[in-house]
Amino acid sequence: MVTVRAAVPMETRDGVPPREASRSSEQSATPPATANAAARHTALAEELAGAGRWEQAYQHLRTAVRLLHGQPVPDELDRLRREHAEAREQSLRDSLTASYNRRYLDERLVALLDDPLCRGTAGISVALVDVDHFKQVNDTYGHPFGDRVLQRLVTELDAELPDSAFCARYGGEEFALVLPGHDLLDAVRICEAARHRIDRHPWQELDADLRVTVSIGVAHTSGSVTGLERLVGMADALLYGAKHSGRNAVAYQDEHNGSVRLAGPAGGRRSIRRRRIRTGTRL
Repeated sequence: MVTVRAAVPMETRDGVPPREASRSSEQSATPPATANAAARHTALAEELAGAGRWEQAYQHLRTAVRLLHGQPVPDELDRLRREHAEAREQSLRDSLTASYNRRYLDERLVALLDDPLCRGTAGISVALVDVDHFKQVNDTYGHPFGDRVLQRLVTELDAELPDSAFCARYGGEEFALVLPGHDLLDAVRICEAARHRIDRHPWQELDADLRVTVSIGVAHTSGSVTGLERLVGMADALLYGAKHSGRNAVAYQDEHNGSVRLAGPAGGRRSIRRRRIRTGTRL
């Protein structure tokens, strides 16, 4: 008589039956075609990231994760989103001063000018800020020293900006302040305060003989000043009006008679050509 004994599966060292372990291994293995597709998406993501196309790079990385794991892994997606946001932010920042760069300035201004909420009485004010005699700073102290001056300058420009406003490096030693929802007089007040802070900054901490001042031109989306080029062109013309009046001043155009005026103390002690200006022309 033959006794039939129930088959009891042997356990592995981890306590998992061989058949179950095999099944688990089969489920976790990635088919070659899927792995190759994921690798292609990863390579595309790296190429797109290198070109600064962060949104498309993120989409390809997300697809690669799906292919490898069946469904997006929450931790991995959170990491990708965080890295994408950080990379996007870095691509819009000036590497020296950490202010926004020209790319962000142009993109943001176009969006603001198209936003119905930024139209009307308040509108948008744009100021161009230029460091007075900055070439002399570089020639006297060297470019690394000049870089430190620009870093301190941006700190002062940012110090009391309203929440909706931002500072961007326009080029070289020139910066832009964008003030959405602020009328011209309010923007002039904010810029005059920034000019005053820079004038009073303890520059002697860098060198006993150093003094830094700025000239600023403030334009506003009122009257015929509409569109990105006209708005920035007006601010540029007013900036040079401030420089030609003796520097260390904020210049703006009177909304009532079109004359160019200087804000604060400079308005009472300096002369400036009191005439209408056209956008795109420097005074």
